[in-house]
Amino acid sequence: MVIDTSLNNQLAKTSSTQQGNGEVTLRPGIRVPPFSGSVSPLPERVSEQRSLIDMAYRSSWLVGAAVDTVAEDMTRNGITITSTLEPDAKQHLQGVWASLALWNSLNNVIKQGRLYGSALGVILLDGDDMSTPLRVDTVKVGAFRGIVPVNRWQVSPSLSDRESALGPDLGQPRFYQVTDTSSGIPPWKIHYSRVIRIDGITLPSQFTSDENGWGISVIERIYDRILAFDSATTAAVQLMNKAHLRTYSVADLRKILAMGGPAREALLAQMTAIQQGQSIDGLTLMDASDKFETHAYHLNGLPEVLAQFAQQLSGALNIPLVRLFGQSPAGFTTGDVDLANYYDGIAAQQARQLRRPVYTLMSLLHRSVLGKPLPDNFAFSFNPLWQMSELDRSKVAMQTVEAIGNAVNSGVMTAYAGAEQLRDSSPVTGIGSTIRQEDLASLRQG
Repeated sequence: MVIDTSLNNQLAKTSSTQQGNGEVTLRPGIRVPPFSGSVSPLPERVSEQRSLIDMAYRSSWLVGAAVDTVAEDMTRNGITITSTLEPDAKQHLQGVWASLALWNSLNNVIKQGRLYGSALGVILLDGDDMSTPLRVDTVKVGAFRGIVPVNRWQVSPSLSDRESALGPDLGQPRFYQVTDTSSGIPPWKIHYSRVIRIDGITLPSQFTSDENGWGISVIERIYDRILAFDSATTAAVQLMNKAHLRTYSVADLRKILAMGGPAREALLAQMTAIQQGQSIDGLTLMDASDKFETHAYHLNGLPEVLAQFAQQLSGALNIPLVRLFGQSPAGFTTGDVDLANYYDGIAAQQARQLRRPVYTLMSLLHRSVLGKPLPDNFAFSFNPLWQMSELDRSKVAMQTVEAIGNAVNSGVMTAYAGAEQLRDSSPVTGIGSTIRQEDLASLRQG
């Protein structure tokens, strides 16, 4: 039997019009399209489909969280310089670092690298030729101007001209040519030593040629899980919209529809009047021979199904549910173990992807600000992401003060070194942040 859908269309049009009391009655069940997971095949090489990636990042909070969360956490708490510098050097370097917004720029590079597969942070040095190798010892005072992020779609690597010198950059493209100047970046030919490269997912060497030497987007590996989660949540919304069904039985409905004309128009008018009059305390006016029924069903098991899809997505991203969805775990667990493991993973990514770039930026900053090379014993550590409770913080503070005091009293550390160590540890312990440079200078002279 062929159903005349024009009746539904007219009802939908009528029921979605503005009523006299300002209310709008909607019928979301009319011609609801099937969810994307049932009709959209998994695309090939998602990383090469920029329009798809851009649309997904702009419209999907899940894609945004998958890209942004790790980048935000990797650059959130900064670093602590653990080596001894001149009294004013640390404060001066940290101040210029903040004024150049280097953490924001690195955050943007990581985000674009995760989203598009690869991104570059181009080092800006006033007066330098971008096509020449970077020489830190020639950087002039005030020459370092920060970094500017560019993604793989804005530059073209020199795949036929690669670095041949032995070292960690062996095989890397020797130059990157800026091809998209719409953002104001000049058409530079940039030597590889002048960029900080961040890949989303690094491919084995035999696969990099398929991506023109780039990595792949983190979205590519989780695309099927995002579709599954999106399909499940969309289906859940449709089920909830239809969880309370109403049926209206009309005598001789087939004859009325077949006749058309005044009889059909009268039926439409009756249905419209019923829909407009129905409310919690309203009445349903109907013919004595008609029959009105309601059918309700329960959504048992639906929360568990959605939770399973969410856990699969969390596992694919290596981001715990408490961080990805902002929800507390069920049961007796607090999620602290999951967060601790996740933060350990972030620390590993910081060591692998950011330690060398941060050291390079510090070398350039030291030259640009103080006019001399970075000390040979320069060292730093990434500040931990884990936030201790006040009780734990007080215990760590007491242990730190006691350990520093014992080291100073035993002669292992000078009073100046102890005070500087106490101030450097203040972000963790909460003690020592008020130690001034004048205090350190007086201890050093004494």
